[in-house]
Amino acid sequence: MLHWKNSIRETYYDVLSVKEDASYVEIRTSYRSAILNYHPDKLQNTHQASDPEDESGDRFMRVQKAWEILGNSMSRAVYDSKLRALRQDTEVSEDISLEEMMVEDNGEIFEMFYQCQCGDYFSIDSSEFEKMGYMLSRDECHISIEKPDALPASVVLPCGSCSLQVRLLINADIKVPIGDNL
Repeated sequence: MLHWKNSIRETYYDVLSVKEDASYVEIRTSYRSAILNYHPDKLQNTHQASDPEDESGDRFMRVQKAWEILGNSMSRAVYDSKLRALRQDTEVSEDISLEEMMVEDNGEIFEMFYQCQCGDYFSIDSSEFEKMGYMLSRDECHISIEKPDALPASVVLPCGSCSLQVRLLINADIKVPIGDNL
């Protein structure tokens, strides 16, 4: 059934008929077109409401919600992160917290590591955190990770050598100690 397919698999990118790597301009253009096509007043005036369950009204609301998320770079980054995690959810070997990671300070970039069972490491660096909308700062012995909306998030990290993956649970407003334990 089409309704089942839409409720299970439809992303906000699908709602706006854009690719996941679409630019802001492409997303805005698609949103404007969709909002005109599915606006309840337009459908009522042109008698195009053919679905007795009022799917056109639901579609209009999905277009609005998709724009709210994808039209804002911060909320889009969080959404993309959650989408990636959901797609890889079954392949995660364990959940880890930021406190469990080792930190290496390379001057401009902080790199965080967690040792895998195979001996290699799962890693993420400060530029990846910044792409997700987090702000990182450093004092003498800690890295502070902050986010304006303070919503918890997660990201799936692959091992550098084997096929294992971990889910890094990210809580905003946390301090991670910097150590030379690598």
